Amino acid sequence: MSGHSKWATTKHKKAILDSRRAKAFAKLIKNIEVAARAGGADMAGNPGLEVAVAKAKKTSVPNDNIDRAIKRGAGLTGEVIDYTEIIYEARGPQGSALLIECLTDNKNRAASEVRLGITRNGGTVADPGSVAYLFARKAVITLPKKDLTEDDLLMVVLDAGADEVKESGDNFEIHAEPGDLRAIVAALEEAGIEYETDEVEFVPSMQVELDVDGAAKFIKLFDALEELDDVQNVYSNAEISAEIHAQLDAE
Repeated sequence: MSGHSKWATTKHKKAILDSRRAKAFAKLIKNIEVAARAGGADMAGNPGLEVAVAKAKKTSVPNDNIDRAIKRGAGLTGEVIDYTEIIYEARGPQGSALLIECLTDNKNRAASEVRLGITRNGGTVADPGSVAYLFARKAVITLPKKDLTEDDLLMVVLDAGADEVKESGDNFEIHAEPGDLRAIVAALEEAGIEYETDEVEFVPSMQVELDVDGAAKFIKLFDALEELDDVQNVYSNAEISAEIHAQLDAE
């Protein structure tokens, strides 16, 4: 979800916007540190760092913060940055499934906080592999529909490697294999089409539609996990319809 919740209700969005923004900045900074540690501080020779910095700038992370993160990650400040990626699996209300992606410098702390976040908010910790098989790693690019049609967009991105274009409310989502992400972004830029996000995400193979009660419980669980410092992203196969959102907003 990369710092935003597609399940947030209108009422909810207002209450959590500032904390989400701060959390999004922290995630982007962490990604820069990891990329700089892996490939050094020179963006010309480190494509991963170039992408991480571009994302941070797109989200208005201040340049000073970006520069400090590059230096920290590359070891130029004397600090040691050593993050481990861990994925936890969970079950939510009404058979929904969640993948919780962590980037942490303390595995014990991450494990403890994620487990507490799941169990205290109505979820169940799942055995490794029991949820992961429901998801595939995909490149996902989102952009506002504006005056575009699905056919217009397909004409631009198919040759660059896109698998499909899907409608998602007022947006289009382009799905592709992770290795084709940069080529698709380049094709969009060349065509003068603005996009909002370009991420590699876990995409569910099937959706589980939640009722009002399930949706309210799910949003509580999802938000609690996203607030944890070690959590980078939370992915789920939960589907909450516009009608259910409207009912939640009315409560």
